[in-house]
Amino acid sequence: MRVTIDSLAYGGEGVARADDGRIVFIEGACPGDTLEVTVSEEHPRFIRARVAEILEASPDRVAPPCPYFGICGGCQWQHIGYDVQLESKRKAIEESLSRIGKQAGIAVSRIDASPEEYGYRNKIELSVAATPKGPAFGFSRHGSNEVIAIDECLLLPKKYRKAPRALSGALRYLSSRIPTPVERVSLRVARSGDVEVDVWTSSGSFPRQLAAKVIGDAVGARTVTRVVLKGDADSRKVSKVEVLSGPGAWREKLGGYSYLVSAPSFFQVNTRAAELLQHAVLSATNFDENTLVADLYAGVGTFTLPLAATGSEVVAVESSAHALSDLRRNLDAAGLEADIMPGDAGRIAEELEDIDTIVVDPPRAGLSPRAGRALIEARPKTIVYVSCDPATLARDVKVFTESGYAVASLSAVDLFPQTYHVESVATLIRKG
Repeated sequence: MRVTIDSLAYGGEGVARADDGRIVFIEGACPGDTLEVTVSEEHPRFIRARVAEILEASPDRVAPPCPYFGICGGCQWQHIGYDVQLESKRKAIEESLSRIGKQAGIAVSRIDASPEEYGYRNKIELSVAATPKGPAFGFSRHGSNEVIAIDECLLLPKKYRKAPRALSGALRYLSSRIPTPVERVSLRVARSGDVEVDVWTSSGSFPRQLAAKVIGDAVGARTVTRVVLKGDADSRKVSKVEVLSGPGAWREKLGGYSYLVSAPSFFQVNTRAAELLQHAVLSATNFDENTLVADLYAGVGTFTLPLAATGSEVVAVESSAHALSDLRRNLDAAGLEADIMPGDAGRIAEELEDIDTIVVDPPRAGLSPRAGRALIEARPKTIVYVSCDPATLARDVKVFTESGYAVASLSAVDLFPQTYHVESVATLIRKG
């Protein structure tokens, strides 16, 4: 089948039309390509296909610099020029708001590019797989659970690009000496040079001193921790964090503030672009000493700290005990104050009264029905919704607009170059 690629789908695939009108999704395609493709799946309304031959390459197609591109599942768009990536992300947000959110005519006013197209990630995770020769450490192969060994990752800062190979080697050495299986390993690198490695395992014996020395020597880690998990495979939870060496937490600077981040706590993986995201939130509406603002899913304080610095009275809501501890320390270090409310965002939101603005940055799944209802019943004048998934953003925006709110502005920040992921910021104003 011969097709010409019209656009990119959210998910990374190229989009074309078959002669019979069905949509064709093709991995590894670039808008403007003319391709010969092989059909892999047929459905009544769409087709999935693979590239058999590039008949005419798009002028926007570029050579992927990473030797693992197409094998590793981390990047989908290294073969596409960055301007086209940004435009495709903008369209994905607008199309989701129109199709799912029923918000026709809402446009992304601006999309901020990442300051770095490569070398931007402050964190990676190594997966683990059992093999006849022992555990293998690396990244997941595209479309499978197979783990492939990686010598370097171009998304890490240049100084740390080869850290995956060094860390994998250290873990292979330790594997014969660790009776408790390792489930995954994370590496964090800060702009200041602070490096942390977190080894995630189930409970059981563990060579703490040996692991701290071998891992620390391999990648120059200041902190090495062991994160002990409990529960079955579908509901793993953190039981405890054991500090094997160093201060026990990673430190990064973001927007002029110093953030302490413990191993289980979430932190945006692109520090410089996260500063643009902070600015987008602070610019979404007016924050001053007369504003009572709730920051839901506050985490370690990515938005709590700059919101408190505006003079606003801030209520920070977070359910993770580890993130709450980090948040308190980060506020204290910055000399800022916020009223911290531990617990589920949906439950706490039901207790909020006289709130002017709610800033909400939920996980990829978006707001739970309970949280959505609670936000509406709290009747804030403004909701600033930060989202990493256009579809769940659109779904939740639809609920808000059906309950008396209107979209006042929509912007985006690209924290994830070379992938289809994008962050967006929607501002909703209560009508009447």
